[in-house]
Amino acid sequence: MIDLGRIRLFSTSLGPVDAPALLLSHGWGGDGREWSAHAETLADRFRVIVPDLRGHGRSEVPEQGNTPMDMADDLAALVEILGCGPVVAVGHSMGGQVVNLLAVRHPELVRSVIALDPAHGAHGAEVDGIPGRLAEYRQRGSRAAAAFVAGAFSPQAPAGLRTAHVRTMLGTPDHVIAQSYAGMYTDRDAVGVRPRSEAYLRRRTQPALTVWTSAEAARWERGTLHVPGSRVDHWPGVGHYLHEEHPERTVRLVQDWVSGAVPQ
Repeated sequence: MIDLGRIRLFSTSLGPVDAPALLLSHGWGGDGREWSAHAETLADRFRVIVPDLRGHGRSEVPEQGNTPMDMADDLAALVEILGCGPVVAVGHSMGGQVVNLLAVRHPELVRSVIALDPAHGAHGAEVDGIPGRLAEYRQRGSRAAAAFVAGAFSPQAPAGLRTAHVRTMLGTPDHVIAQSYAGMYTDRDAVGVRPRSEAYLRRRTQPALTVWTSAEAARWERGTLHVPGSRVDHWPGVGHYLHEEHPERTVRLVQDWVSGAVPQ
């Protein structure tokens, strides 16, 4: 547990302390355990830092402020305390939004960004359903969120992965589920809906790699790119937890990206 002053975060670190640093951020209702297999392999070449975001896993659970914006500021404090910046910041889902916010709000601490099926760019029917989903999360918390998780995997997902994530989601405090969702999509400074996503992505100055499971989302985000070296990939036929459905492919993706983004 690391006391950041603003909050106490549980975080682990693997690999040489003097190697280029990777910061791996989990998604909504998850924790850093989802990066375990990736971290062990990546630690051969990099310093790999894996936090549990505020309100999640083994980190402190505040009554308020469980939002991606606050999580990004927590990670900035973590990077500064560890003295490992600038990092390559990798995030899945809500974690993808968090690491992009980290890059925008604390550009000196981030070398580049990898976002996997990030929680930004919502539009159309997805946006129409946000008020109803938020009301359900405020009423039923993690029980309602677990239904989303249960449907987020492809038929090819490894056995046990769905159950592991449902259990982790059910262990996340109800108020954290609701506050985090509102922080992604409905709060005044939320950036998850497409026009606000475009505005904050324009502020990102670092090269970025985004991987989408949706072809439409990939086409949209390619139109937002403005920093040389950035790109958007599309992985069809993969569930939302793409990094865990395909851990070896994800590790290769990160290694190839970092090799081009970090002086060796």
